[in-house]
Amino acid sequence: MLNPAIGLLGGTFDPIHIGHLRPAIEAQQALSLAEIRLIPNHIPPHRANPFCSSEQRLAMVRLAAAENPGFVVDERELRRERPSYTIETLIELRSELPDTPLCFLMGMDSLLSLPSWHRWQALLDHAHLVVSGRPGWQPDYPAPVAELLARHQTRDPGALHQRLAGHIWLADNLPIHLSATALRELLAKGQDPRYLLPASVAHYIDQQGLYRASAKIPLASPTQPGRK
Repeated sequence: MLNPAIGLLGGTFDPIHIGHLRPAIEAQQALSLAEIRLIPNHIPPHRANPFCSSEQRLAMVRLAAAENPGFVVDERELRRERPSYTIETLIELRSELPDTPLCFLMGMDSLLSLPSWHRWQALLDHAHLVVSGRPGWQPDYPAPVAELLARHQTRDPGALHQRLAGHIWLADNLPIHLSATALRELLAKGQDPRYLLPASVAHYIDQQGLYRASAKIPLASPTQPGRK
């Protein structure tokens, strides 16, 4: 007998915002996930180092989790003094939760770039992939991703509770077009971030003076494909 499935959402969260949280909430409800684990990373392998420290980003993630029932924070990647790869986290969690289906949440852009991820072909050995769409984007799947979908896609949400891993489920979620880069730029201009991130996170950012223009927010650099 398997335990109820749980969701996993990893990222830099610099800062965490509705573009992260709303798809996770919708996946939680659509798939009846027992919990959503937010997994902030310390050293992202495919992008520049975060603007805020790990401690500050962790504080914001904790505040966001506290506002959402069933959300918890997993700090394991923050404890690594090297780049964090998703496959390593999934292997650890599978060992700790041998009877629990794991649903790794990602955006469509991450699915399209999946072949650039470290040991990407092994991800489905340890978890399901739950993919949220992107507004106004009709995906053109590269051949390896199209083949992966042909073998692993399911349209049955219940199937993710019946196996520990191995399915891909494409979510029909409310489109939200917001990036952390755009949010940082808005904050640097002194604009009101209300309704773009949790109120407690907005208050923390204001109290800590984060992302202000005087703090010299680095210009956005092109992000290499794939999270990890």
